[in-house]
This record gives sequence, structure tokens and C-alpha cells, in this order.
Amino acid sequence: MERPSSSPPPAPLPGKQRRIGVMTSGGDAPGMNGAVRAVVRMSIHMGCEAYAIYEGYEGLVQGGKLIKQMHWDDVRGYLSEGGTLIGTARCKAFMERPGRLQAAKHMVMAGIDALVICGGDGSLTGADKFRKEWPGLLEELVQKKELTAEQKQTYQHLNIVGLVGSIDNDMSSTDATIGCYSSLTRICEAIDCIDATAESHQRAFVIEVMGRHCGWLALMAGVSTSADFIFIPEKPPSENWEAEMKSIIRRHREMGKRKTIVIVAEGAHDLALNKVTPTRVKDLLSNDLKLDTRITTLGHVQRGGRPCAYDRMLSTLQGVEAVRAVLAATPATPSPVICVIENKIVRKPLLKAVEDTLEVAKAIEAKDFARAMHLRDAEFAEYHSAYTTTTATGTQPEQRLPKDKQLRIGIIHVGAPAGGMNAATRAAVAYCLTRGHTPVALHNGFPGLCRHHDDEPVGSVREMSWLLVQGWVSRGGSEIGCNRALPSDDMPKTAWCFEKYRIDALFIVGGFEAFTAVSELRKARTEYSAFKIPIALLPATISNNVPGTEYSIGSDTCLNALVDYCDAIKQSASASRRRCFVVETQGGKSGYIATIAGLSIGATAVYTPEEGINIKMLARDIEHLRASFAKDRGQSKAGKLILRNEHASETYTTEVIANMIKEEAHGRFESRHAIPGHVQQGGTPSPMDRCRAIRLAVRCVQFLEEWADKSVEDDSNVVVIGIKGASVVLSPMDKVEKEDTNWKDRRPKDEAWLEMKPIVDTLSGRPKPEDCCDLCGRR
Repeated sequence: MERPSSSPPPAPLPGKQRRIGVMTSGGDAPGMNGAVRAVVRMSIHMGCEAYAIYEGYEGLVQGGKLIKQMHWDDVRGYLSEGGTLIGTARCKAFMERPGRLQAAKHMVMAGIDALVICGGDGSLTGADKFRKEWPGLLEELVQKKELTAEQKQTYQHLNIVGLVGSIDNDMSSTDATIGCYSSLTRICEAIDCIDATAESHQRAFVIEVMGRHCGWLALMAGVSTSADFIFIPEKPPSENWEAEMKSIIRRHREMGKRKTIVIVAEGAHDLALNKVTPTRVKDLLSNDLKLDTRITTLGHVQRGGRPCAYDRMLSTLQGVEAVRAVLAATPATPSPVICVIENKIVRKPLLKAVEDTLEVAKAIEAKDFARAMHLRDAEFAEYHSAYTTTTATGTQPEQRLPKDKQLRIGIIHVGAPAGGMNAATRAAVAYCLTRGHTPVALHNGFPGLCRHHDDEPVGSVREMSWLLVQGWVSRGGSEIGCNRALPSDDMPKTAWCFEKYRIDALFIVGGFEAFTAVSELRKARTEYSAFKIPIALLPATISNNVPGTEYSIGSDTCLNALVDYCDAIKQSASASRRRCFVVETQGGKSGYIATIAGLSIGATAVYTPEEGINIKMLARDIEHLRASFAKDRGQSKAGKLILRNEHASETYTTEVIANMIKEEAHGRFESRHAIPGHVQQGGTPSPMDRCRAIRLAVRCVQFLEEWADKSVEDDSNVVVIGIKGASVVLSPMDKVEKEDTNWKDRRPKDEAWLEMKPIVDTLSGRPKPEDCCDLCGRR
């Protein structure tokens, strides 16, 4: 019988300090490395010790070299890497009690008393079971004389915190799992490429995507690419789905569409739970509709590649929150799982989340599909509704409103172009046509309306057709044109045009200029009755600076473009080893883009308009760079990046800062500056921007419908739609203008993302002002 180890476990750390283990388990997902980095660095920052458990639960069972203490620099470069750098493996041994017994022993001998696990529902279920068994496992180890009673007493409590890493986004209680948006990006990139050949040859393609028990990838890919039909496990098609699918696709072809895309989740089935295979769908399209049809199975391409900006941000924020949850836990605290609801990071009971997730599979097996949809989050059902409504144009006459309820809805883009504007417009047009409304594009903003409305042969006021907008979902920029000018440039003519073209409601898409335009139209109602119509604003700007929302369409596309640019720059900086780049970001007088990009690339420092730049700050950062490069001697991935918002300072420009760093480096390292400029507006919109644009656009048009017949004395029918905390809200413009708007700096008074700025500094190791000398910047 094995005796207690001659090398006893290390003594517990003082106070609330812990030894925190982090592991990745189950299928790999892009963003897992960002979570590991955040847990390691946040643990060290909080005075704790961090340990990586390599190869998932196998590392716990085997122990030895598979449990390794991690230091600050061990996770350098992790953010941009796909997969999991600490490995993952299926471990049958851990599923049995003897395996968990060895895992407990190895954790005690390493002194680890808290565990952060990034994995799927199976991994997290195993973790919670491990915690429940922990006291019994230690007691058994004492009885077998593999641990002493003193060791058992010292490590009698184990805290578990879960992070959900899964490309399927199949965990209940959270809107997104680490890796799901990167996987969706791979799918959309593939379908965007397939679109071109499908259109060229008038072909049909059946695309199979992952999702055994969860249809999130198939649903969101369908939304993001305007697929003709989708199959998901939670919501099978009707009993006569073959006829229904053929009817929709036939109608789309009759309307002039040259391509057909059908997306099938790998777990798709009909109402009787008979599997729906890509081959079966292909045969229907080929034999019954006589379409030249091909099958594409994307497979493990969906898991690969670098994480997108959102997954880097999400994994980082959740990793930081996981460490906070460990330090706040008591022996009686239930194991939490770190979730995200809309834009808010929250803790939920791990066991409840897992139980709800497993209930979905049970509901599907019981053919209770209404319950399966209910168990998914509300966002899932709303996306499905938006998809079916915008795809059903011309095929579901029961959705059309009576003639007297049908509206002429004006659609206008105001401000600078942003990724997702066209997706929002397509969704609004498709929804309008399904409901019997007439969508009217007001081209090139308010100047286009006033100056060119009656041009020959085509004016700027044009009714829109379903076929016209079908390819817009994946297009960047603005297909109807946008302009920064405001209606106040010619308010009488604007009102006259509204009356002439019988605009019954207005859907505006744009940034702060669009916000200002809506404000002007609202205030002009006392003089012009043409503006006494429902008006809805969908914020769309890369700057994410529109009051009334924490998320603007286009900002995610911008972040992805900027992160890709910075990855390339960082590669150059790292290859040269001793080089720092100062990169200038856009964003107006809001530091959102600079801060979130800094969080996503691991920037050394971020300069924002909200905080400003001063000489003492620069002195501290230059001294920090000098110390970092001295410590990094000979190490790889040693390049540094600093992000500076374009309006962070009038004096300390990007080039000036780069030159100051170069001068103070005294030849020990180099400094360069880089300005990506309008590259940040992005090319193809990101899947997140497409999906949110479609969902929010449909919600806006529904608002316009609802308020069209209401007699309104106040301005309650003029709103801005937005995501605030854990909710989608339609906020009255007059209230947002008075209470939430910083007109001088063109941004909200309270910016929710500001709480993320300290996390950027913490995880980069940037020194705090109070820890440094005011004169020289040294610690």
C-alpha cells in the first residue's frame, strides 16, 4: 500500500490567497487559451498561485509533470492562438471513482484548493461531481494512508468554477459560449465563398454544420447568410416539411433568386425524430425541383483557426470573473458557471445550467419541441422567429396585414458606413414585404432625399424589392448610401419630401449623426406634422458611441478588422523581438474600440479620450517598456503593442508617442507607429453584426407597426433600440437625450465598457500610478 508522500503538500497561502488550477476539457474551442491566460494572470495579480492541468482530467489523474505552476510570462501570446495550448483529452479513468481518487490526491499534493474548468456540459458535470465527492475522497485517501489527517484537514474544501467552452453554444443560462462565434465565423466564411459559385451556376448547396443536440450554429448561420431553409434539432419543420421546403425554394427561384442554400445541423430530424440527412435534402432538390445540388460538410474546419475578437474578449472577461468567484467563495457556495447575458457577465449555478442543458435533449427525445425552444434562451427563439419571418416572403399570406394596416416605411442610413447596415436593411425590407408594408429606401441620407428625390431616370426615393436586397446580408458599407448631413440643413424640404412620398414611419440606421438627426426630427414636430410618425433608430457605428445602447452594429466588424491588423503587426514586432508598435485606432471621442481591441490582443497600454494622456503617464509606460524588454531578453513573442485612440490627445499624437519611446529607449529597443485608418470599417460584416442587425431591425419594424395607429401627444413613438446590460430595450429618445447624452463629446454619459479598462491594465502588467515615482515613472 502506498504511504503518504515524503514530499508533503505546500503550506496553504496566507489569508484568502489560493492555489488555483485551470484546465481545458472536452472538445477544443477557439478562445480557451484566452481563458487560461486570464485565469493565470488574474490569479497572480491577486496574490495567488496559478497551476495549469495539462490534458484535461487526464492531467489530474496522472499528476506529475501534467500539473505545472504557471508564471506571468508562460501565457504570453496565448490570446491569438486557436485550440488549447494546455491540451485536452477524453479521460475514462476520471469517470470512475478510483480515477477521481487519484485526481484528489494529486491536487492535494500540489496544494491546489480551487479549480477553474473550461469545457462543455459533460466536463462541468464531472467537475461538480468531483466537488461533491471531495470530502469522501480525502477521507478514503486518509484511510488508505495516502494522505495524513492533517493534510485532509488543510484541504478539506474544494471550490469549482466553470467556464463554458463549446463551439455549439449548447449550454443553457448563457447567450454565448467561448468559441461559438469563432466557429460561426468559419461557417459564414465558407458559405460566403460557396455563394459565389452557387450564383454563378444557379446551383443549390446543402451545408452540414455541427450541432448534435443544439441548432445554434445552423440557426445563426441561416440568419447570417440568408439561407433558404434550415434544419435544427429544437424546432423540426412541419410534418409536410418536404413540400414546405420545396414551396419556399420554388417561390424564391420564381422571384429571381439564382442560388439556394439549405443548412442542416448534424443532429437534425423531423417531428417523428427520423434523421434528416443532407443526402435526403439533396435528393429532394435534385429530383423534385431539378436543381443542380451539391453537399458540403464543413467538419472540423468549424473548430479551427484563431479566435475572433468576441471570443478573445469573452474568454478574458470570464477568466477574470472566474478568479473573482474563487476568491469570493465559501465552503457553502454552490459551484458557479460564468455566463454572458446580452452584454453582461454574470454568475449562474453550475448544476442548474447543466440540468437545463440536459433537459433540452430530454425534451427533444420526448418530442416536446416547445419546451426545447423554451429551455434555450429567449434570444434563440427571437432569432428563429426573425429568420422564419424574413425568409417567408410571398409564401405565408396569413402573415400579411389588412390593407388599412399596411405602411410605407422609409429606410435611411445616416453617418459613416458600418458593417451590418445592409443586413439590417435586408431584414427590414424582407419583414415589411412579408407583412404587406412597402419599404422605401431614401438613398444617400437626407441630402439625397432633398436634392435628388425626383432625379431622372431614377430618383433617390425608391421602393425596394425582395430580390434587390437578397445578397446584402454579407456586404459591407451601405448599399443605399449614407451621409453625415442632418435634416436641419433643409428641414422644410425634408418635411415636404416626407409628405410627397407618404412616409408613414421611419427606420434610421446609423451612428451619432443618426442619433442627432432623430433628435432634430423629434423637436421639429411642433412645426412640421410630417414628422409626427413612429421613428426607430438602430445604432450602427464602429465607434459604439450612440447613447441608449452598449452595442452598436458595426463595432464587432471593426474589432475583428483591427485585431487581425494588430495580430500581423505584433507578429512583426515579435519577429524583431525588441520592437514596440503604437497603433492608432478610430472611435471618435469614445475609447471603446481601443479598449476592447486592447483586451483582445493583450496590449501593453491603451490610451483613450476618457482618460487622456499626460507626461507622467507616458513616463510610467516608457519605464514599464524598458523594464519589460530588459526582462524579455532572448524570449520569443516579445513584441509590444500600445493602442491610442485618434482623439486621446491633441498634443501626444501617435507618431509623437512612438518617437518619445524611441528616444527614451536609447537604442535598447525600437518603436514604430502604425495607422490602420479606414481598414477598421471592415470588409465583410462579422456574423455577430449580421445577426444582431437582423434581430434588432425586425424588432424596430415591429415597433413601427405597433405605434402606427396610436394617437400620440408626446414623443413616446420615437425610440432608439439598444442592448443594455442583460436586455434589449427601446428607449424614448427625449429621455435618452436629456439623461444619457454627452453632446459635447458625442458619446453616452455613462459608458458601460469603462469597467473593462482596468482589466486591460491588470492583464498587461501595466503599473498603477500610485506604485510609481512621479518624476521618473519607475516602480
